[in-house]
Amino acid sequence: MNIIEVEELSRDFGQLKAVESVSFDIPQGELFAFLGPNGAGKTTTINMLCTLLKPTGGHATVNGYDVATQRKEVRNSIGLVFQDPTLDDYLTAEQNLRFHAYAYRVPRHETEKRIEELMTLVELSDRRKSRVRTFSGGMKRRLEIARGLLHNPRVLFLDEPTLGLDPQTRRHIWDHILHLRQQHGLTIFLTTHYMDEAEVADRIGIIDHGHLIALDTPDRLKDGLGGDVVTLRAQDTFAAAAELAEKYGVEPVIEDGSISFSVPQGEKFLPRLCGSFESPLISVGVHRPTLDDVFLKMTGRAIRDQEADPMAATRMMMNHRRGH
Repeated sequence: MNIIEVEELSRDFGQLKAVESVSFDIPQGELFAFLGPNGAGKTTTINMLCTLLKPTGGHATVNGYDVATQRKEVRNSIGLVFQDPTLDDYLTAEQNLRFHAYAYRVPRHETEKRIEELMTLVELSDRRKSRVRTFSGGMKRRLEIARGLLHNPRVLFLDEPTLGLDPQTRRHIWDHILHLRQQHGLTIFLTTHYMDEAEVADRIGIIDHGHLIALDTPDRLKDGLGGDVVTLRAQDTFAAAAELAEKYGVEPVIEDGSISFSVPQGEKFLPRLCGSFESPLISVGVHRPTLDDVFLKMTGRAIRDQEADPMAATRMMMNHRRGH
């Protein structure tokens, strides 16, 4: 059973086609990672699925409800965790959850039980009476995940859930996320700039220039590069790239002064390259494909952490609440 179905989904902003004819399905219980460079259409797609934007073409359903005509039902079916904090720092953890329960019309007799269960789940029971402004970044993230689950959603949207957190806290957050999935069979729709997080996904979709350009498992995407990845630096980057394409028939990609390309049996290729390459080389190396390599090959760009509009998430949350 597909919990999300997207068919030829499009969104225009005047003459700009932000998303064009995107189609994919997500079965119930899947952890789906949605990747793309900034400006590629990733956020626009998510906002349409979460009913924060209306599509200008195509069709999409979440939990069987149309995102354009059944917005209230869709919103009751999903939980949202934005990349920027949307908690009220002057309220306690418990008060933040109660406000969310009120906004989503969670019955009073269920609210207390749900708050207690979720605070225990994210290991914040001893801080439920503390003001959020006293919380660390990781504690706030865990509280936001608890808030997103308070109304028993079928799908949890996580938009950069660990952005800016230290590696240990990131790992702790992911322990909670994976536990939630295992315990509740929750469908998780993830965006991230961290490729190690995308590795745990069942499938990955990559969007660029408004088009879905890849959709497969992490292993199959890496296998699709066709071999090992060779990375080199040369005194003249563009001359070296031209020589690689002409002499060896590869498709080099230039990023931050480095040239990378894929070849079968990279370790056997390197001696031949070093023995016959005319452009002066500074360094050369070879490694098995990673998701970073896949992303670079597919989009021509490396995925990067970028500063988000600090008010964007707050505006979206307020619009979301007003829709109730």
